Amino acid sequence: MDSNELLRKVRTIEIKTRGLSQDIFAGEYHSAFKGRGMTFSEVREYRYGDDVRDIDWNVTARYHKPFVKVYEEERELTVMLMVDVSASNLFGAVGPYKRDIIAEVAATLAFSAIQNNDKVGMVLYSDRIERFIPPKKGRKHILLLIRELLDTSPVGRGTDLGAALEYMTGALKKRCTTFVLSDFINDDEYSTPLSVAAHKHDVIAIQVYDKRETQLPDVGLVLMQDAESGEQRWVDTSSRRVRAAWQRRWYDQQQQMTTTMRRAGVDVVSVATDEDYTRSLMSLFKQRG
Repeated sequence: MDSNELLRKVRTIEIKTRGLSQDIFAGEYHSAFKGRGMTFSEVREYRYGDDVRDIDWNVTARYHKPFVKVYEEERELTVMLMVDVSASNLFGAVGPYKRDIIAEVAATLAFSAIQNNDKVGMVLYSDRIERFIPPKKGRKHILLLIRELLDTSPVGRGTDLGAALEYMTGALKKRCTTFVLSDFINDDEYSTPLSVAAHKHDVIAIQVYDKRETQLPDVGLVLMQDAESGEQRWVDTSSRRVRAAWQRRWYDQQQQMTTTMRRAGVDVVSVATDEDYTRSLMSLFKQRG
C-alpha cells in the first residue's frame, strides 16, 4: 500500500485500539499480568509469622534486634507479540480478513502494555522469521509496530510456529509475557517448542478464525485453493457427507490445539472475525486476574 493509505490505516487502528485499551482494558490488563518478580523495597522490624529467610542480618546486627527485608512486585513487564503473517490469514469470508483482526488485537494489547509502562516487542513469522523488533516503550514505538504489521509483505507463505517459538526463546533472555496471535491452521508440530517457551515465559495464545472455516454452506461445486500451499481442488458443498467431514476436521483440529495448549500450561482464547474481540479479551484478562 502507498504511504498515505498506510498512515491512514495506522491512524484508524490507533484511534480505535488506543481508546479500547484506555476505557476497557486498563485495569484488567494490570491485574491479569504480573511483574517479573520481586524487588527489595525496605526493611522493618521482625513480626511474629514473618519468614526467617527474609531477615536482614546486617541490619539486625547493627540494631541488636531482628529486621526483615520487605519486597514489592516489580510491575514493569516485557511483552512480546508473536504474529502469524502466513498466507492463510489473508482470508475473510464472514467479516474482515483474519489478518486485520489480528492487527487490531495486537495493537490493543500493545497500547494496554504501554499504559502499564511495559516494553513491547514483536516477532512476525510465517514459515520463517519475517521481522523481529526488540522491545521498547512509548507511543512512537507502538506506531512503528503497527506500521510494520500492516505493511509487511511476507516472503514465506506457510506457517512454522515451532521455529518462531524457538527463535523467541533464544532471543529473549529474561522472562516476558508472550502473546501468540494466529489462526493455528496449516501448522507443523509445535508442542515441544511451546512447552519450552511456556516454561521460560508467560505464553498466551489468541486464535483468530473465520466462521466459514468451521462449516461449509450448501452452494454446489466450488473450486477451493489452499492459501499456503497453492493446491486447488473442487469441493461438492451440496454433499452432506462433505460438509460433515469439513466440520469434523475443524473440530478435530481445535481439539488438538487446545490439548497442546493445556499440556504446555498456555491460556488460549478464540476470536471469530465477525465477533467483538473485546469480550474475548476481557474474559481472558478476568480469568487470569
